[in-house]
Amino acid sequence: MTSNEVAIIGAGLSGLALALSLHKQSIPCTIYEARSASLDIGGAIMLSPNALRILDSLDIYQKIKFKGFEFQNLHFYTDKPLDSFEFGNNKKYHYDALRIYRHELIDALVTALQEKGVPIQYGKKFTRILSESETEVTWEFEDGQTSQAACIVGADGIHSRVRQYLYPDLEPHFTNAMGVTAAVPTSQLKETETFEMPLTIMNPKHGAFVIAQQLSDGSEVLIGKQKRATDLGRDGWNNLLNDKKWCVDFLREGSKDYPEIVRSAVSDISLNKINLWPFYMVPKLDTWASKHSRVVILGDAAHAIPPTSGQGVNQAFEDVYTYSVILSKCNEANLEQGLKIWQKGRQARIDQVLELNARIDARRMPQLHDTTVSGFDSKPFDLEWLYSPDFDEMVEGWLAEMK
Repeated sequence: MTSNEVAIIGAGLSGLALALSLHKQSIPCTIYEARSASLDIGGAIMLSPNALRILDSLDIYQKIKFKGFEFQNLHFYTDKPLDSFEFGNNKKYHYDALRIYRHELIDALVTALQEKGVPIQYGKKFTRILSESETEVTWEFEDGQTSQAACIVGADGIHSRVRQYLYPDLEPHFTNAMGVTAAVPTSQLKETETFEMPLTIMNPKHGAFVIAQQLSDGSEVLIGKQKRATDLGRDGWNNLLNDKKWCVDFLREGSKDYPEIVRSAVSDISLNKINLWPFYMVPKLDTWASKHSRVVILGDAAHAIPPTSGQGVNQAFEDVYTYSVILSKCNEANLEQGLKIWQKGRQARIDQVLELNARIDARRMPQLHDTTVSGFDSKPFDLEWLYSPDFDEMVEGWLAEMK
């Protein structure tokens, strides 16, 4: 596959990281993005050691490390300390967790691709696959132009247009929940000496309230809660964002029932620092690749992970890196088998993350109603499997199944 071009649909984090991963494997590629610039849907993301290891191998980590806030644990409270979850640890996994604004990472990836001469074509909206053979795929853009490549990869998110070729009738399932978040100055917070941050305060009536530092010096915090909602569609969500006053009211709702740190956090909220995050799910898919293996989906287009363990974008980076390695080691004859092995290995990791999410939820949720419950398991989760894999070695293990 090293002599054939890969077309990438979507210049978000997954598409940009995929292009850089393919370039590392000497596989030519072009990114096509519908918008006039790479998608930055706002806010910060959390990167754990598994993703940071990949970004380090792509020479990106050192460029972003000092632009985000490093931390190790997220702390959970009810009316007292409840639990903590490890998101990173430099001594154990060689990386602390990093909370960084999405645009900072996008800028670093775009700059790296420009330096390497990897083309990104903006204003090119993919519409449909026209044909697929054993050696190439042809597709159409909204402007009527067509193009061909050896492979096309849908890195175009949970509402993927590329996925429609594989699953014409599939619609992402809205979970009837959305995250409402804002960013406020850390100096605004009171009672900080009582709590360790980042933190989640769990209230049986109003739900979980999150406070997490961001910016390199921790001078800003994200605050947020989840809200039940009905699916409004893209236009509906955009309309909702045009009137952010209700977001402020929601974040303040019930604040008198939380500690002072929450009441102070919501005391002054700027409307231009608010984001909405509707939560969608994609059912477990039988295949992430087409019949001739020329059309592939990955990241949120192939799977969407609940936010419990903070692994959404991190697992997408695992997808793109391992896909690029698989592609570099397969030829025309064994590409189909290689992609099946890749999906099997990746799905096993996704299933482990989903199991971890369930264990986290089961461990904490009963405590919301009775914080005196005895026998609470406070032992740290074993996360070595998640945070410390050697991905090149992992792929070699998968490929050994083909021999």
